[in-house]
Amino acid sequence: MNVSVPIPENIARNDRKTINAWAMYDWANSAYALVITSAIFPAYYNSITKVNGNSRIDFFGTSIENTAAYSINLGIAFGVVALISPLLSSISDSGGNHRSYMKFFCYMGAIGCMLLFFFNNHQQVHLALGGMMLATIGYSGSMVFYNAYLPAIATEDRQDKVSARGFAFGYIGATTLLLLNLLFILNQEALGVSDDTLFPRLSFLLTGLWWFGFAQIPFHVLPKGIYKAKAEGDSFMNGYRQLAKVWGQLKSMYILRTFLTGFFFYIMGVQTVMFMASSFGDKEIHLTITQLIITVLLLEYLGIAGAFLFAWISKKIGNIPALMIAVTMWIMICAGSYFIITPIHFYIAAFFIGLVMGGIQSLSRSTYAKMIPQTHNNAAYFSFYDVCEKTAMMFGLVMWGYLDNLTGSMRNSIVALGIWFTIGLIFLFLVNGRRSAHQLIIHE
Repeated sequence: MNVSVPIPENIARNDRKTINAWAMYDWANSAYALVITSAIFPAYYNSITKVNGNSRIDFFGTSIENTAAYSINLGIAFGVVALISPLLSSISDSGGNHRSYMKFFCYMGAIGCMLLFFFNNHQQVHLALGGMMLATIGYSGSMVFYNAYLPAIATEDRQDKVSARGFAFGYIGATTLLLLNLLFILNQEALGVSDDTLFPRLSFLLTGLWWFGFAQIPFHVLPKGIYKAKAEGDSFMNGYRQLAKVWGQLKSMYILRTFLTGFFFYIMGVQTVMFMASSFGDKEIHLTITQLIITVLLLEYLGIAGAFLFAWISKKIGNIPALMIAVTMWIMICAGSYFIITPIHFYIAAFFIGLVMGGIQSLSRSTYAKMIPQTHNNAAYFSFYDVCEKTAMMFGLVMWGYLDNLTGSMRNSIVALGIWFTIGLIFLFLVNGRRSAHQLIIHE
């Protein structure tokens, strides 16, 4: 195992310049999450890969629905991330060169985004899906090292505030670029552009350049490494050994094990909705890119409000009951979404999704933090949590794509979402039924 040494004294903690530079990486890479995965690329991909009304594509010799290929491709990307995350954590602990690894994944993600600029006909679908996979792995991989800097640049009493600053920078940066792209798209005729693909493709190029360019600020200011752990044995395998250790400990922790099982199922639904909502709106409701961008911006604003709303609810009635309310709302959203036929219906669903989306994610993590045992190895438990979430995302997206391809309608995939949320709710009921757990997380 690795034994970490103290953070070097030459790293300035709580230094305003260092903290702002660190937060600028959120500003840089959040554009991918908003422009590529949520707002513009899903609808653009659907339009390019649909030829003469036919939405099936040739995917490595197999005929498959375009949205199914997109969903499965994303699922595979997150499967890769789940597989390599423990390795990256080990590298983060023992390599002593965090910045170089962070750069590698950053540049991989930025290049993936920029490759999408060259996707302008259905015969280049493999380029599109390959670029999307590179961008997704690059984004998630770089975040491992980005997050590792937090305890090095801020003392424990400041970490929540610094983390929130990163979130705020990311939100402002991503929405700024998205609004800039929207401005171009809305003024296509006024700018004399006849190519309908130019501005969407330009948005992908700009996202990659934005990510690459603004990342130079943290790369210039952040130290090369945080610490270098003293390794015993094969240090690169330490992350996997730590996960196996947590897995073994969970066998004797009924409450935590039950919560994580419920979390796996309901977060599978949450993340699938987040990644596939735009595709659904485009394919099933026929929304325009402009309408989808506006919807995504609505989701972003409501997500922040929802996080504060459910934080308030949890203080009143406890974390688990608050999560049960959130999951119940998701089940109702799924039931209503199956019957969506007009843009107004979609906007109403988006309103409730936004309201509950941010709340359930933030509340899940804080609930888990309260449940884990008080040890000196909390990082291993959070690594397990992250791998659990990424694995759930893989299963959710692949299953969504499989059902979409099998039935030819994304509406049938919504039924699966409802089932996943229902299973998650059942496990939350089991957790809430244990008085000890209830007392542990009802009031702070």
